[in-house]
Formats: sequence, C-alpha cells, structure tokens
Amino acid sequence: QVQLVESGGGLVQPGGSLRLSCAASGSISSIGAMGWYRQAPGKQRELVATISTTGTTVYAVAVKGRFTISRDNAENTVYLQMNSLKPEDTAVYYCHAPIRTTTSGYRYLEVWGQGTLVTVSS
Repeated sequence: QVQLVESGGGLVQPGGSLRLSCAASGSISSIGAMGWYRQAPGKQRELVATISTTGTTVYAVAVKGRFTISRDNAENTVYLQMNSLKPEDTAVYYCHAPIRTTTSGYRYLEVWGQGTLVTVSS
C-alpha cells in the first residue's frame, strides 16, 4: 500500500561524497519522523540520522559533521548528504518512516525501504 524507495548508492573513493534519496509513495495520509539506518557486513543495523516533521535532526556520533539529513515534506522525500566518506561507512543504507495511510485510521505503519549499498573504497 505504501513503500519507501531509496536511490543514490554506489562506489565512492575515501573522502568522496554521495547523496541518498528516499521517496515515499502510496496512499499516504501523513509521515512521521524519517530516518536513515545502515547495516555493515556482520554487524547489526544502526541509526545514522533522523529528522522530525518540523526539521529537528539527530545524528550518530560517527557521522556528525560529515552527513546531513533533510526532507521535503511536499515530495514525501528524505535525503542524506554524505561527505568525507570513510571505508567504515560502507554498508547497506535503509530508509525508515512511520506512515499513516488512508486506510490505517490513526495507526502508523512502520515502513522500511529495500536498502541501497554504499561502498567506500579506493
């Protein structure tokens, strides 16, 4: 009914930049705080950054100062600008958002994207 679709991953050299996008589509009534998470091989999924509906942001210590999360409420899209990338940023990046649909009443559904791979390597 609703989905999140990420794009923008790829291979980049250390010190480089990438911009991830995540667009929500479907029968959407409202979207709560949106976030990016990542999962490296052999590790648990971890929070990268979140942004509230009013623009308040939270960052993981490992990415603070290098990554910037933003959202376009009119387009139901969240972005992650990643600068000064390091090999340890290599992971599958997932978008997440609680979404209320036209048929879910007041209930928010926890929706995850399919993930996009970011590889930082020379």
